[in-house]
Amino acid sequence: MTAHQSAAIPPSSRGHALVTGASSGIGAAFAREYARRGVPLVLTARRVERLESLAQSLRPQVDVHVVAADLADPRSAQALESAVDERGLHVAHLVNNAGYGVPGRYLSCDWRTHADFLQVLVASPAELTHRFAPAMQSRGYGRIVNVASLAGLVPASAGHTLYGASKALMIRFSECLHAEMQPHGVHVTALCPGFTYTEFHDVNGMRERISRLPPWLWQDAASVAREGLDAVERGQARCVTGAVNRTIAALAKYLPEPLARALVASKARDFRDAD
Repeated sequence: MTAHQSAAIPPSSRGHALVTGASSGIGAAFAREYARRGVPLVLTARRVERLESLAQSLRPQVDVHVVAADLADPRSAQALESAVDERGLHVAHLVNNAGYGVPGRYLSCDWRTHADFLQVLVASPAELTHRFAPAMQSRGYGRIVNVASLAGLVPASAGHTLYGASKALMIRFSECLHAEMQPHGVHVTALCPGFTYTEFHDVNGMRERISRLPPWLWQDAASVAREGLDAVERGQARCVTGAVNRTIAALAKYLPEPLARALVASKARDFRDAD
């Protein structure tokens, strides 16, 4: 499906799309893709100046609201819901995209670092879904994209200990929620991209190492967002983006587990800090 063949979003059912982690990367790409499809936006992240710049560029296309939030704060989900309510907005689309990686081995970081990570990547998406999905269900229309990762579908290796685990949880959470809510007109999709050109690896200090990987492993953020929105419109519970990533996911599923684990371990130091 090309950009010009993207799945249509019924105008009468749109409401606003709330995108977390929208200041850069896949989150910003989701915002641009929603705007291209005519869906108004609520953008949230910590870096409000980045959000405002993105919002200004998209306002000629759609209505855009900016709400600064740090999802590591356990109070942030309720604060976001209150901000949306105070502005009289209806969230019909939710993209739980905010995330990052914690490099190194599990015991190399203090517990606060891990607790913040779990709050951002697991607890906040689950709570935001719990807060916004009831209104979607009552209206008979809603779309939720949980940005997971190919890392949640392949064998684990040393380093970045909670990342693949958190993404595997989001995949199962999304699949279960999709089964529960699809009869009520709410689609839920676990989006599983692989290596994507974003700031992700700059933030976790892995850019130099990750740049050694071959170009055919990589996707651009716009393609990932487009595939994700098309998948949730189709009612697809899981979407692995790109042919290469789908091949990797299939190999991980069908190869004997010891062989799959050995293959991942042999390549892991190219993209994962285990020190």
